[in-house]
Amino acid sequence: MQVLRYCFEEATASFWRGRRSGAMSVMTSAAAIFVLGALLMLTENLERVIGGWESAAELVVYVSDEATGDERAAIERRISASAVARSHTLVSKSDALRRFRADFAELASVIDELDSNPLPASYEVRLQSDPGLGSAVDDFADTLRGAAGVADVRYDREWIARISMGVTALRALGALVVFALVVAAALTVANVVRLAGHTRRGELEIMRLVGAPLAYVRGPFVVEGMLQGGVGAAVALGMLWGAFALGEFYYGSMIATLLSATPATFLPVELYAILLAGGLAVGSVGGMVGARRTARAERTV
Repeated sequence: MQVLRYCFEEATASFWRGRRSGAMSVMTSAAAIFVLGALLMLTENLERVIGGWESAAELVVYVSDEATGDERAAIERRISASAVARSHTLVSKSDALRRFRADFAELASVIDELDSNPLPASYEVRLQSDPGLGSAVDDFADTLRGAAGVADVRYDREWIARISMGVTALRALGALVVFALVVAAALTVANVVRLAGHTRRGELEIMRLVGAPLAYVRGPFVVEGMLQGGVGAAVALGMLWGAFALGEFYYGSMIATLLSATPATFLPVELYAILLAGGLAVGSVGGMVGARRTARAERTV
C-alpha cells in the first residue's frame, strides 16, 4: 500500500510538471480510444439494424404486365406451396402507384405526366425466420426468376448480405487504424515518461545506490503512463458522448428514419469500462517501455 501511494504521488507530481509534453501523449491516447469507440458504436448499431432487417426480410416477385391469368395463378401456387414462405400479399399496379405517391410525394407529379402506370404488380412474400433456410430461399428465388410471367425477383437478404460484408470490411480496416494509433499512443507515452525520467536522473541514481526496490524506481513511471492513458481515454469517451448527443439532437429523427425507425444507441456501460481500461493499459505499457529506456540510458552514462 505504501508503494502504491508513493508511486501515485510521484507520478501525479511528474505528470503535472510535464503537463505540456504530457498533453501530446494524452491526445494521442484519446485519438486511439475515440476512433476505437466510434468504430464499435457504428458497427454495433449497424449490426443491430441488420439483424432487424434480416428478421423482417421478404422476397418480392414482380409480375410482368404481359403475364396471363394462368401464369399469375401458377406463380401464386408456387409461393403458397413453398416451405420457406410464411405468407404472401398481392400488390396490384394501382396499389403500387398509391404507395409510390405516399412514399415519394415530391415525385408524384412525374408519374401523373405518364400515359400509363409504369409500376408492376407484385407478390410480397414474407419468409420463415429460420436462418438455416438460407440456401432453400436462394433456390426458391432462382426458381421464381425462371417462371413464366415473372419480370424480376428482389430478395432482401442478398443486399443485406452485401451490407454485412461491408460492415465486416469496415471493422477490419478500422482495426488496422486503431492498432496503428494504439502503437503511436504507447510510443508517445514512452517518450514522455522517458523525458520525465531524465529530469530525475540524480534522484534515480541515488535510489539505485542505496538499493531502493525496483517498484520504487520504476513504479512511478508506470503509474504516470497509466495516468496519461487514463486521462486520454476519459477525454475520448467524453468526446464520444458529446458527439453522440449532438448527433441525436440535430439529426436524431433522420438517423432513426435511416435505421428503420430504430434509434441509435450509445456504447453499453461494460464497453465503456473496457475502453477506459484499455486506455490505462496502453498508458501502462508506454510507461513500462519508458522506464526501461530510462534505466538503460542511465546504465550507459
